[in-house]
Amino acid sequence: MEKRRIIIVSLLLIFILTAGLFIYFAASSQEESDNSKINVAVSIGPQVEFVKAVGGDKVNVILMVPSGSDPHTYEPLPEQLTSISKARMYAEVGTPVEFETNYMSKIKSINPNMLIVNCSKGIELMPNTAENESDEIDPHVWTNPKNAEIMVENIYQGLVQIDPSNKDYYQKNRDQYLQKLDELDKNTTKTLKEKHTPIILVFHPAFGYYAKAYNLTMIAAMINDEEPSPQRIAMMVDTAKKNNISVVFTEPQYNPKYMQSVASQIGGRVVFVNDLDENYLQNMENVAKAFSGS
Repeated sequence: MEKRRIIIVSLLLIFILTAGLFIYFAASSQEESDNSKINVAVSIGPQVEFVKAVGGDKVNVILMVPSGSDPHTYEPLPEQLTSISKARMYAEVGTPVEFETNYMSKIKSINPNMLIVNCSKGIELMPNTAENESDEIDPHVWTNPKNAEIMVENIYQGLVQIDPSNKDYYQKNRDQYLQKLDELDKNTTKTLKEKHTPIILVFHPAFGYYAKAYNLTMIAAMINDEEPSPQRIAMMVDTAKKNNISVVFTEPQYNPKYMQSVASQIGGRVVFVNDLDENYLQNMENVAKAFSGS
């Protein structure tokens, strides 16, 4: 009996030891794999998918403005700035997004050897379409899938520059994702044909490039990053009633109370759309469906 107990205990110890060693080596292997990847920092959510689509399993992505935060006002945390020191490439939006205009100089000083890729290189920039902002450049280039294609191409060029040995891998991934973006553009055009009015009523003017691409008229409650006045809300209510609009839009990072006020006065509802979602393809399909239903 005692001998049997010793055998059972011994087998149990061997099992525990073996399992422990397996977990240790698996973790070590994963850590080595992660360390071998290229760290690429990006400013906003959609760029996460762009970099992953091209870089595949050869990249780690560092997102500076996390989900639910506003890139117009966000301040990076100390640990985020520390992580920049490990990045080999920073894919900036390259437009007047306040996060970049406020912090890119500091980010560059932390890691002066890091390659900076301007994702907006080659994109035709347009003035902000909201009233009283005609002298300012609209920073939200990524909302147009055709602009996203250019951003992806710029990311591809950056990855090839720092890792030329994997050019064929990146090129194949790029081509596959560009095809998906082209399909998104075509599907969006079809979806928006069902919309009864070209007008979209939004809180924040994030969809100017999108509106131009798909022949929509964007009217935003927020002007010059200031809270909308009662007169502005009244104008939006009047526009909604005249155009039989029952759905208005806001984004997750903003207080919905203003658009809720508009919705309550027209007997409509508020729908959240997000221009900063990390799942770009799926999100933009959802945006098209939401706008189509308004």
